[in-house]
Amino acid sequence: MALHALFKFPILQGPMAGGASRAELVAAVSNSGGLGCMAGSLLSPAALCDEVGRIRSMTDQPFLLNFFVLQTPSPTLDEVSAAVELLRPVWESLGWDNLPVPTQWCQDFEAQFETLIALRPAAASFTFGILTPIQVERLHDAGIYVMGTVTTVEEALAWENVGADAVIASGIESGGHRGTFLGPQEDAILGGKALWLQVADAVRMPLIAAGGIMTGVDIAEALALGAQAVQMGSAFIVTDESGIHPAYRQRLIEARDTPTRLTRAFSGRYARGLENSFMRMMESVEKQVPAYPVQNALTTGIRAAAAERGDTELMSLWAGAEIGRARPMPVAKLMQMLVAEMRTS
Repeated sequence: MALHALFKFPILQGPMAGGASRAELVAAVSNSGGLGCMAGSLLSPAALCDEVGRIRSMTDQPFLLNFFVLQTPSPTLDEVSAAVELLRPVWESLGWDNLPVPTQWCQDFEAQFETLIALRPAAASFTFGILTPIQVERLHDAGIYVMGTVTTVEEALAWENVGADAVIASGIESGGHRGTFLGPQEDAILGGKALWLQVADAVRMPLIAAGGIMTGVDIAEALALGAQAVQMGSAFIVTDESGIHPAYRQRLIEARDTPTRLTRAFSGRYARGLENSFMRMMESVEKQVPAYPVQNALTTGIRAAAAERGDTELMSLWAGAEIGRARPMPVAKLMQMLVAEMRTS
C-alpha cells in the first residue's frame, strides 16, 4: 500500500493521547480527506474495540491507531515512595493527606498489539520505542500500514531496518510527548525543518513531517523539504470535535505568546506544553522523578482531580510551540482552509 492511498490530502491528525483524539475528531478528519488518528496508548483492549467501533460508525474512510511501545515496569516500594514524596507539594495543594498509588502502571502493550491485529485499521503508528521485524511483518500480513515516530536520523534508519512503511519525523516544536527511543531524550533537539531534511536524505521510505505545522503554507513548506505528508496535533486540538477539557481548550485558544516548554514532571518523559503551576512546583526535582509510565500513572489522579475542578494550573496542557497560531473551528472548515492555503502558497 502506498502512503497516498490512505488519504485525499496529505494531512495526518496527531494522536494526542489523553482524550483529545476521540472518535468524533478521528472520523471528522478522515471524512474531510485527511487521515484521522485515535490515540490507543492509554486504552485497554476492550476500550480500543469500543472506540474503533464508534469511529467506523461515523466514517468508512481509512484511519490510524497510535500506540506507545512499552514494557510494563516493576518499581520497588522504595522507588514509589520516593516518587510520591517528590510530588508532595502538588498533592498537598489539593488538600490531600496522601497520594493514592495506582494499581496499574500502564496498559499491556502485547495485549494492545494483538487487539490491533484483530481490528485491522488501515494504518498504525508507534511511539516511545520500536517494533521487531516479526511484529512489522504481522501487521503487514493484516494489511496494516506501519509508521514509526522518530526524533533523530538514527531512529529513522532503525525503523527502516525493521521494515516500516514510513516514518513520522517529530521536530522539537511538537506538542506533547517526545518519541525519542535511541539515546538520551535531551539530545534529540533538532527543529522540524532541519530534522525533515536530514531524515529525507537518509531513508528511502516516505517521510511524514511533524512539529510546528499549523497552516497550509506550513504544509507546503514541509512537502518542499522532502515530506510526503504532515502530521498536525496542535492545529486539531482546539477544533470543535476535540475531546479535551473546556478549560484546557480555552487556555490554548488564549495562549497567543504564552511560552510552551518541555518538562518530564507530569509523566517521566519529556513533553511540551503550556507552562503552569504544576511545572513550576516540580521544576527543581523533575529530573529525579521516575521514568514513564510510573510518573505518568502517579500523576493521573492529580490531573483528574484538577480537571474536575477546572483547575488548569495542575493539568497537563500539552501543546506545540506554535499553539498561538491555532484556529478554533470545526474540523471540516479547518481542513478546507488548510487545503486552500496549501494550494495557493
